[in-house]
Amino acid sequence: MSDARVVLIGYGLAGSAFHAPFIAAAPGLGLAAVVTGNPERVAEVGRRYPDAEVITSADQVFSRADEFDLVVVASPNRYHFGQARAALTSGLSVVVDKPAAATGAEVRTLIQTAEQAGRVFTTFQNRRWDGDFRTVCALLDAGRLGAVTRFESRFERAAGARKSGWKGSADPADLADIRYDLGTHLVDQAVLLFGRPETVFAETQATRPGAAVAEDATIQLTHPGGVRSYLRMSKASAPVGPRFALAGPEIGYRCWGLDPQEAASRAGRLPTDPGFGAYPASRWGELLTPAGTERVRTLDGDYLGFYTELAACLRGAGPVPVPPEQTVDVADTIEASFRSTGLGVPVRLD
Repeated sequence: MSDARVVLIGYGLAGSAFHAPFIAAAPGLGLAAVVTGNPERVAEVGRRYPDAEVITSADQVFSRADEFDLVVVASPNRYHFGQARAALTSGLSVVVDKPAAATGAEVRTLIQTAEQAGRVFTTFQNRRWDGDFRTVCALLDAGRLGAVTRFESRFERAAGARKSGWKGSADPADLADIRYDLGTHLVDQAVLLFGRPETVFAETQATRPGAAVAEDATIQLTHPGGVRSYLRMSKASAPVGPRFALAGPEIGYRCWGLDPQEAASRAGRLPTDPGFGAYPASRWGELLTPAGTERVRTLDGDYLGFYTELAACLRGAGPVPVPPEQTVDVADTIEASFRSTGLGVPVRLD
């Protein structure tokens, strides 16, 4: 079977660091085209992926749908829903970067469109393949954490220059609020571990003068069974707490820092390079038990795993890497966090 012909819409940070290198490296996929009109990005695509065609508009892709198999939507957030729906309608399978859409209703529309077209629809939630999160999943699956009652997850970055363009926009259509950025990762991980939340409470702030949208947020989720998730996200707060902390009556786990794959990819390393995604021993987490503290090796990060699973799905040999129903849960939760912020109280999910 020939490789699936993939078109990547967008070649900013998401397209260049999180998508293109992994599409090109995944067996069964081929990077056939990249959509970008930026001259510098056109030149970079030509250097790094000389066999990929450069297309200047997404509409050209949809009108040539019979030439391709899969569209990866990595454009600015406000275009995700419209471009994903247009691609599905034209008969192409779709991966849409997070956030897939602004609301759960829009995600449900994408699911329905994909079902009607008989095509694959999934969301790129690469942080499921972070090494530290993979380690948390492995510990839970093995029963080594006992009965977890509290899940803390932080994704915080020290303040840099304020974003210009859509990432610093106050227009709600741009989906520039921190909850649509780092928050989508944290909510997705919590939903995957403990299920669709029953209640959502959120607080936000613009921590720096002149910030147009919330740069800092805390979201508390109550899951079925009573587990509570405490999610901290910020692009203007020094990361002083653990990346993950899970606790129950007797056992806990904690780890620090961020997965190394983003930095490695931005530096030009390939996902097939030896040691890509590996954590040094100094960054391993700790398991706390009544018997003492045990260092636990952190599993390697594996963003390539998303596209490997996707290639198998397109061949009919496996499920989608991120089930669309979980994308609905994430979108509903983010949407509920805005209601909570407006009311100042927790809100229930239906």
